[in-house]
Amino acid sequence: MIKKILLGLGALCLVAILGAGVYTWDPLPKTPKAEELSAAAANYDVEIIRDNWGVPHIFGKTDNDAAFGLAYAHAEDDYETIQETVAATRGVLGRYKGANAARTDYLIELLNVWDTIDASYESDVPTDVKAYAQAYADGLNLYAAENPDATWQGLAPFKPQDIFAGSLFRTPFFYGFDETLLDVYNDERIQSVSLDPGAGRGAWLVGPKTAPPRGSNAFAVAPQRSGDDTTRLIINSHQPMTGPVAWWEAHMVSEEGLDIHGGVFPGSPSILHGFNRHLGWANTVSKPDLADIYVLTINPDNPDQYQLDGEWVDLEIETAKLKVKLWGPFALTVKQDVLSSKHGPVIRSSTGTYAVRYAGMSAMRQTEQRMRTAKARNWDEFYAAMAIHAVPALNYIYADKDGVIAMIHNGQYPNRAPGWDWTKDIPGDRTDLIWDGYLPYDRVPILLNPQSGLVFDANNEPFTATDGPDNLRPDMFPESMGLQTDQTNRSLRIVELTDGISPMTRDAILAIKFDNSYARGSAADRTIQAVLAEDWSADTDLQAAAEHLAAWSYSTGKTDRHAALGVLTTIHSVTEKLTGIPAPEPADAFRQAVEYLNLHYGQIDPEWGEVNRLIRGDVNLPVSGGPDILRAIYPAEVGDDGILKANAGDTWIAIVEWDADGNQKADVIHQFGAATLDESSPHFADQAPLFAAEEWRPALLERADIEANASRTYRPGRK
Repeated sequence: MIKKILLGLGALCLVAILGAGVYTWDPLPKTPKAEELSAAAANYDVEIIRDNWGVPHIFGKTDNDAAFGLAYAHAEDDYETIQETVAATRGVLGRYKGANAARTDYLIELLNVWDTIDASYESDVPTDVKAYAQAYADGLNLYAAENPDATWQGLAPFKPQDIFAGSLFRTPFFYGFDETLLDVYNDERIQSVSLDPGAGRGAWLVGPKTAPPRGSNAFAVAPQRSGDDTTRLIINSHQPMTGPVAWWEAHMVSEEGLDIHGGVFPGSPSILHGFNRHLGWANTVSKPDLADIYVLTINPDNPDQYQLDGEWVDLEIETAKLKVKLWGPFALTVKQDVLSSKHGPVIRSSTGTYAVRYAGMSAMRQTEQRMRTAKARNWDEFYAAMAIHAVPALNYIYADKDGVIAMIHNGQYPNRAPGWDWTKDIPGDRTDLIWDGYLPYDRVPILLNPQSGLVFDANNEPFTATDGPDNLRPDMFPESMGLQTDQTNRSLRIVELTDGISPMTRDAILAIKFDNSYARGSAADRTIQAVLAEDWSADTDLQAAAEHLAAWSYSTGKTDRHAALGVLTTIHSVTEKLTGIPAPEPADAFRQAVEYLNLHYGQIDPEWGEVNRLIRGDVNLPVSGGPDILRAIYPAEVGDDGILKANAGDTWIAIVEWDADGNQKADVIHQFGAATLDESSPHFADQAPLFAAEEWRPALLERADIEANASRTYRPGRK
C-alpha cells in the first residue's frame, strides 16, 4: 500500500513538473542570421582610427556614417553594457537577468515608455534624425552579426526606437525622479498636501524627504579673466566609473561638418558633452523640482475610480506581462496591473493612491537636440539648438572661441498654476492643477557673459554661478519653477577660492578643479565641529584622536595623515542624502572611525592614499580627494578590508582652450581607459596612473596627429 501511495505521489509530482515546464516554457527568439543583421552595413562608409590610447576617431562621409561607426566602436569596447541598456529600455531585462531586473521592466511599463514611442516616433522625430538613429542601430547590428556568441539571444536586431526609449526612461532620473518614485512607494510616508492658496492656510503634516545630491563640476573662463587672452572650459562630470552611465570617449568627424570630441554613455548615438572646433559645453546635474505627486481620492465603492472635478473617473488599467528568467528556456510570466490617470502614472501604496507627473514624460526630441548642438558654431546656433527644449534637466556651462561664456540652468519647467506650494503633494481632484506643457525656453535661467569673466556650477543653486556682482537672483523667477536653492561643499569651496578679479590662468583654474579640501560651513565641517565640542577626557585614546582630528586642515591630499580620520568621521554625513542612509551621530561616527583605523592600520594616522585607492585589474593606486570634494572620489563602501575603493566621482575630464587667434588645444583624461570591459586589453587601465597623478594626455584633433599616433585603422563592414 505504501509503495502504491509513493508511486502515485511520484506520478503526481512528475505531472506537476511537466505542467510547470509547459507553463514556463518560453524560449527566446532566435537571433537573425549574420547576413540579415549585416545587410545594411553596405550603406555606410566609415573609417575608425584607434590612437595609441585606444580612443576611436571616427571619420565618415556623412553624419550617419559617423553614427554607424560610433555604435560599432562602442560595441567593441562595451557591448555587454549596451545590450543590458537596450534590454532594460525594452522592458525585457528580467527575461535575461531574473527577478530583480524585472523591477526595471515594470517601470518601463509604468512610465508608458513604449506607448509614447508608438504614438510619437513617426510624427515627432524629423527624417534626418530617424536616419541618424537607424545608422547607429545598424552599427550595433553589424557588430552583432560578427559576434554571435557575445550577442544576447533574441535581442538583435537593434532598432532606432531603442535610442529614444533609452532617453525617455533614463533622463528623468538625472534630476532625481527616482526619489519621487521611492517616496510614493514608502510605506511610512506622510502625505504633505498643498492646500488651496485662496483658503489662507499653509500645508499640513509635512513629512521628511531625502534629496540626494548629484555630482559634477564645470568652469568657463572668458579671455578678459584668463590672464593670457584665452577662453577656457573645464568639463568634469561625476559619474559611476563603470556601468550604463559611465563615460566612454570618442571623436566623431564627417564631411557634413561634424567634428566633435567628448563623452558618451552606452547606447547613446551622440556625444553628450564635449567640444567641437568652435565651442564646447559641460553638463552638470541639476536638482529642480520637476515632478509632482497628486493625491487621488478613490471611490469607496469602486477602487478603480478617482474623483476629478466632482465626478468619478475610471483609472486606465493595463496588464503588464513581465518575463522573469528561471533557467535556460524557462521563464515565469508575472502579470502586474499598470495604472494611469489624466495626471500620469498611478501608484497604489499602503499610504494612499498617487499619480505622478514629471518633466520629460514625452521628450522625443533629445537626440535631435544633441545632434544640433554638436554642429553649432557659435552662441546663437547653440542657443537655437538648446531651444528645442527636449532635455528635461541638466545644467550647461558653455564656452566658445569668440570668448562667450554662459551658465544655463536648463530644464523643462512645468507650467504650473501660481500660488500653490508645489513642493508638497497636490490634490488630485482638480483638472486645473494638472499642468500642461512647460514654460517657454526664454524663461530658463541663463547667465551670459558675467562681469567677472567666470561661470561655474557644482550642482548648486543657479544663483551662485559667478564670483562677480551679477549673479541671477531668486526674485527673477516664479517660485512655481521649483529652482534649486542649495549649495554643495564644492560650490562653497569655489566661492572660498575665487575673488572676482584674480586671473584665472590655466594653473589657477586647474588648482580649483583639483582642490581637495572641505569648505567651512559644509556638512563635513559641521560634523567635525560637533565632534570637537564633545568632552573626550574620560578616554585618553579618544582624547588623543580628537586632538589629531582638531589639527586636520580639511585636506584630502593622498599624503595627508589627518584625512583618514577626518573623512571616515564625516563620510556618512556627507553622503547621507546621496545614499538615503541616516548618518550616525557625530560622536558615534568618530568612535567608529577610530576603531576602523586601529583595526586595519594599527594607527589613526595612515596616509590618506593608503586608504583611498583607485583599483582597476592589477592597477592599485593611491588617490587624493573624497566625497563632495572638487577632486571628487566616492568609494563603493567603507570596506571590511580597510580600503575605500573609488567607484564614482571624477571620470572623463577635459580642459579645452582657444587662444586669441582662435587656435584650439585640449587635454583630456579618463579614470581607466578606452577598453571598458576587456581586461586583456592594454587600454583597460592605461590611463589610471595619469588620472591618479592628476595629469593629462593631449586630445588628438588633427587627422595628421591622429594618424601619426594610430594603433589600428579599419573600416567596419568593408573588407
